[in-house]
Amino acid sequence: MLKEKFLKVLLELPNRRFISYLLRKFATSKMSKVLIPTYAKTYNIRLDEMEKDMKEYHSLHDFFTRRLKEGVRTVDIESDTVVSPVDCVVEDFGIINEDKQFTVKGKHYSIIDMLGKEERTHKYEGGQYFVLYLSPSHYHRIHSPIDGEVVERFELGTKSAPVNELGLKYGKSPLSKNYRVVSELVHNGQHVAVVKVGAMFVNTIHVTNESQAFMRGDEVGYFSFGSTIVLLFEKGSFEIDPAIHYKQDLFMGQKIGKLVSKLK
Repeated sequence: MLKEKFLKVLLELPNRRFISYLLRKFATSKMSKVLIPTYAKTYNIRLDEMEKDMKEYHSLHDFFTRRLKEGVRTVDIESDTVVSPVDCVVEDFGIINEDKQFTVKGKHYSIIDMLGKEERTHKYEGGQYFVLYLSPSHYHRIHSPIDGEVVERFELGTKSAPVNELGLKYGKSPLSKNYRVVSELVHNGQHVAVVKVGAMFVNTIHVTNESQAFMRGDEVGYFSFGSTIVLLFEKGSFEIDPAIHYKQDLFMGQKIGKLVSKLK
């Protein structure tokens, strides 16, 4: 019980810069390895899916950023499909309004703030957004949601406030203020912004693939601790799968919708 309580404090504590530094140092140290079995039990990690045996991970961070065995996730191959880039929970989805904003948990988010420059946002006015939350129980590798070419990559923000349900409800716009790594992809002339939002620790989004083109399901990076993905679609370019619903659990590679010809 003591180990479990300590682990939850470690992963779910409201963030402060000095605390983040201390927690990062511990989680990446060999000392943290003793918590791996407790972590796996507390968060019901699917041990049979892991690439390596639990004893082969050298730290809690090493375990947290684990890869999966080949073939344990199936990527939907239907033409023009958009898939979930991560294992996650559907936190929210909807329409980006004419003021280039959307609302999550009563908080208004400006995609100008989220993407850093107004000129990047015009194409998404009136489009759709998806918010996908990764809890400590999830696999934390990030994959491409579409087949597409990378037209821009950039980093923004310095904060690392929590992005869990309470963080979204009571925090100061963490989706557009936290440290984030943004990739903008294009497929058949249609743009999709993949906004990777860090949390818990500063600058913990690691790019593992700097290719200029991706196939659906290609690994592109990983989160270290705490994380959310926001997807932005152009107006009339995306049809959500009717089976998708709020608070749904998704696996990486699962279909969330498809890209369509934009409305004239």
